[in-house]
Amino acid sequence: MKSVQSWFEQVSDKKTNEECCVWDLCFSTDGSRLIAAAGIRVLVYDANNGTLLHSLKGHSDSVLCVTCSRDGCYLASGSADKYVIIWDSQMVGKSKFANGDAVQCMTCNPINQILLVCTSVDLATFGFDDLKVNRTKINSRVTCCSWTSDGQYFAVGFYSGIISIRSKTLDEKNKIDRSVACPIWDLEWSPNREGKDILAVVDWSQKLSFYLLSGNLVGKEKQLDFDPCCVSWFGKGEYLIISGSNKQCMLYSKDGIKLGTVAELKSWVWTSRVRPDSNAVAIGCQDGVISYNQVILSTIHALFRDRYIYRDYMTDVVIHHLVTDEKVRIKCRELVKKVSTYKNKLAVQLPDKFIIYEVSHDDPNDMKYKVREKFGKKIDCYSLVVCAQHIVLCLEKRLQCLSFKGVKHREWVLESPIKYIRVMGGPPGREGLLTGLRNGQILQVFLDNPFPVQILKINTSMRCLDLNTTRKRLAVVDEHNTCLVYDVKTKELQYQEPNADSVAWNNRHEDMLCFSGNGLVNIKAANYPVHQQKIQGFVVGFSGSSIYCLNGCNMTMVDVPQSAPMYQYLEKKLFKETYNVACLGVTNGDWETLGQEALESLDFQTSAKAFIRIRDIHKLDLIQDIEDRKRRGESNMQVFLGLIYAIQGRFQEAAKLYSKAGQPSRALSMYTDLCMFDFAKEFVGAEDIKEKQILMSKQADWASNLNEPKSAAEMYINAGEFGKAIEIMGEHGWADMLIDLARNLDKADRDSLSKCANYLRKMEQYAYASEVYAKIGDTESLIMLHVDARLWDEAFSLVKKHPEYKNKVYFPYAQWLAENDKFEESQLAFHKAGLEAQAVRVLEQLTNNAVSENRFNDAGFYFWKLSMQCLDLAGDDSAKSGELLKKFRDYQQRAEIYYAYHSVQRSTEEPFTSHQPEALFNISRFLVHSTVNHCPAGISKVAIFYSLAKQSKILGALKMAHHAYAQLQKLRIPVRFQDTVDLGSLVIKPKPFHDHEDLLPMCYRCSSTNPLLNLQGNFCSNCRQPFVYSFISFEVLPLIEFFLDDDVSDNEAVSLLELEPPMKKEKEKWNKATASQSIQMDDYALMDDNTDDPFNPKFMSFEQGGVEYQPVKANRNVLKSLSRTEVIICQWPKPLKNQYFKVIMPDVPLTKCSSCNKIFHKDDYELLALQENRCPYCRKSLDD
Repeated sequence: MKSVQSWFEQVSDKKTNEECCVWDLCFSTDGSRLIAAAGIRVLVYDANNGTLLHSLKGHSDSVLCVTCSRDGCYLASGSADKYVIIWDSQMVGKSKFANGDAVQCMTCNPINQILLVCTSVDLATFGFDDLKVNRTKINSRVTCCSWTSDGQYFAVGFYSGIISIRSKTLDEKNKIDRSVACPIWDLEWSPNREGKDILAVVDWSQKLSFYLLSGNLVGKEKQLDFDPCCVSWFGKGEYLIISGSNKQCMLYSKDGIKLGTVAELKSWVWTSRVRPDSNAVAIGCQDGVISYNQVILSTIHALFRDRYIYRDYMTDVVIHHLVTDEKVRIKCRELVKKVSTYKNKLAVQLPDKFIIYEVSHDDPNDMKYKVREKFGKKIDCYSLVVCAQHIVLCLEKRLQCLSFKGVKHREWVLESPIKYIRVMGGPPGREGLLTGLRNGQILQVFLDNPFPVQILKINTSMRCLDLNTTRKRLAVVDEHNTCLVYDVKTKELQYQEPNADSVAWNNRHEDMLCFSGNGLVNIKAANYPVHQQKIQGFVVGFSGSSIYCLNGCNMTMVDVPQSAPMYQYLEKKLFKETYNVACLGVTNGDWETLGQEALESLDFQTSAKAFIRIRDIHKLDLIQDIEDRKRRGESNMQVFLGLIYAIQGRFQEAAKLYSKAGQPSRALSMYTDLCMFDFAKEFVGAEDIKEKQILMSKQADWASNLNEPKSAAEMYINAGEFGKAIEIMGEHGWADMLIDLARNLDKADRDSLSKCANYLRKMEQYAYASEVYAKIGDTESLIMLHVDARLWDEAFSLVKKHPEYKNKVYFPYAQWLAENDKFEESQLAFHKAGLEAQAVRVLEQLTNNAVSENRFNDAGFYFWKLSMQCLDLAGDDSAKSGELLKKFRDYQQRAEIYYAYHSVQRSTEEPFTSHQPEALFNISRFLVHSTVNHCPAGISKVAIFYSLAKQSKILGALKMAHHAYAQLQKLRIPVRFQDTVDLGSLVIKPKPFHDHEDLLPMCYRCSSTNPLLNLQGNFCSNCRQPFVYSFISFEVLPLIEFFLDDDVSDNEAVSLLELEPPMKKEKEKWNKATASQSIQMDDYALMDDNTDDPFNPKFMSFEQGGVEYQPVKANRNVLKSLSRTEVIICQWPKPLKNQYFKVIMPDVPLTKCSSCNKIFHKDDYELLALQENRCPYCRKSLDD
């Protein structure tokens, strides 16, 4: 630290010439003026030169305090005469305020225009503009005051030793009652440091203390050893200025550590103030002296490679890693006088000791410094140097070498004061020091050698010097700012450069240095011209492409591309030296230039290294290719250079070199690959037709890639590559060009013609495609063309001529029908195609959909279709006939159930129905009997029993109604039926368990009356003869099914029934006997008296009931005796046999559907047939 007095003023009374005590000082807001309270006057000085600008009079007693407003427009002075005078910017008194006692201190709010005035009895605030006064009484005399940086609070110090922290409204926030009741002589709030307001307090117990806004003490109190009179923050809050009875103005750290003396005076210092935004301090003394001093904080720093060490806050050492930008702070808590670093060592000199720090060698980025040694020694040295095992002190003309324990090992006494010193490296304990003396001597001092070695002597003193990495060249900056470079061995001056203030060799290149001066950094390589770049500060180090510059106390690392030196070497074709310079740091473009130049000069090693740097794979492949060719014995350098020119885009030069080398084919290949066909034609022989075709084909490829397809197609045709031409025409939809080409192609070129036809087919040009398929005779493709075009008539016409392609038509035709919701036709098409599995699958899907959509009538129809499909398959496949017949019967039963359930479901869902109650009653009974053992999916037993209960109650079948309602109570009933079912159950309970006799079904075989409910099935409960129902009204028909004897075939039975039956002996009679009705068939003429009649009532007497069903058997005699009108024959395809039914009541007209073999009452059937023109069950049209 250094202090320089800028100006000095002795204030005295003009009348008595007596010294006037300077009680207070302050600077104007902009720092241009210094205001002093001296005697009874207010003095205004020019802060820059000490010129007295104004001497203000207005007080009758000593002026004790002065302060300036925030905006600099007003000045306030307070005096022992109890008045405060406000002066304007012209130094004219504006207003005058009286107070209750002498004004002890004043301060202006840093944010607004509020002035705080402190007297012995009160505190007052008022504004410079509105002059509104706010006062509050106090119990002790105020000695000092200060506002916080945000202007929200102020602190006042009392003579009693108390500190009060108050708000702008004068309300007390905190009170600091110190243990020692000594007068608080001054205090001041810091600039807002680290987000905290710190209050520095000095008192006459000779203590320095720090407090927070909360009133808490920060750290420990510091002993000053004198009575302090004034304290001020210096800088931006990093330091303190304290002065007092010691007649000195002292500089302290922010933690209260004494750093140095700003000024020494002859009397007490009552006030010292810091100029805003400056390092200047104004000092006022008891004897009337005003001293204005500039404080210079010197930079203490050191640099070794990428670690920069500097002093911070005068007490801290900061290590800055310039590459990683990491910083480490070492708090020494004492004034740091000198620092030095070398490799992993750091030496710090404090006022009375030295500390040696060390960091691990293993990690180059390790920043954890640990204390290795420390020893006490108080010594003032010019410079400090640390080595691996020693420290070296510069003492004017002497150099002292000390161990890390503080033991002096060696001392050198030199001829002249030391001007410059630095460590040049060497083995531990034997390092060399480069030393420059004021008399121009440049020495090399080795720690193990008592005799310095003179390297050179110049005529003037030097400012800076440095040796290059090989110790062969010495760079010196003399006092005339000239950079001189000498050869160490010959002592010859190699070159010199002007305007230099510092110099540094590049530690990675022995012939490169840089020097700074006039705001520029100059980079010089060997004897080439310098390259300049603007920079701030001066150079202290040079490593690779990084230049270390010191600007004030800030070290910066500037990356400077080494492009200029590299090109200087490159111009001389010194590729090895150029590469070494480029390794220091150049751009990718520079590397590429180096690689190209070396490649053209056939320096493949340097070129490869350069291209590796920028990862140019293509150039490296070229170099590898040339190296391989050389190893194979090729040595034609013109070919190699031609390859290089071709890669660089210099095609004409490359072609000329190929021609000179006798290899024109390379030029042809090059131009062809580049699609430069006009140039390529120059290298094609006149009679080489094959080469021309290849060239034409490649030109077509190029035209295709350039999005000129028409030209490319024509070129392909000319080159004879019809396949590529067809592909282009097909991709672009040029049907006319395709058909023209197809008509011109030979019939034998089937591949090309097929391609043409396929593309025409994709374009839906079916006529053209058909023409091409016909030309090559491809019938299968022609059929498939009609199929794709959905031209089914043409396709079927061809299938008639070529039945072997039947499946290729019917299968897609069936799929098309299915896609267009024509499922029944689709099923037939699958069947015709012989794809029975697909046909069945379609029907199954239709059936499932119908059930899931509650289309039960359709579900019954589809199940009937499925059953007939299974029957057809059973006739074709005898191996699986048993399984298929089982499915046939199951599907037949499901079809009957769904067909019948359709009427029940419609009656429950819709408000009206076309069915009579008797029909719905019979249908419901049929469904109850049919679903005893199994209820198919979608069938609701609730709907069945609900319909049965409803119709039973209407028709008087009360017993059946009781049963239906009882069954409903066991089921989960939908909400919409719940109330109706509950009401019906209540209504039917008192009704008798009796069914109306007219409703009871009769068996036409045994003439017995059956109950309405038979839980075993749809057959007679007495003889077990199955009932035959009319599939419209579901009444029991007067039919008895009989079976043929085993030796009678269906054809024979039909022929026998067609014969005229013989006359009967007697007419058939109805015999009504007893209570039951029976039918008696008399003997026939052709029967013997002992012949058994299968329809004779004696065989139909089942009074005891039967356990097993005994079917009726008919032999030839029985068949001959029957009339054809008495028998209904249901003819089934194989493997099933025909069914035969004997009509018991010929006067009841019946009819049968020849398709589904269902029997109906003739009147009902004809009525529905007239309405829909089809069978109600199998939906076969009557026209068929």
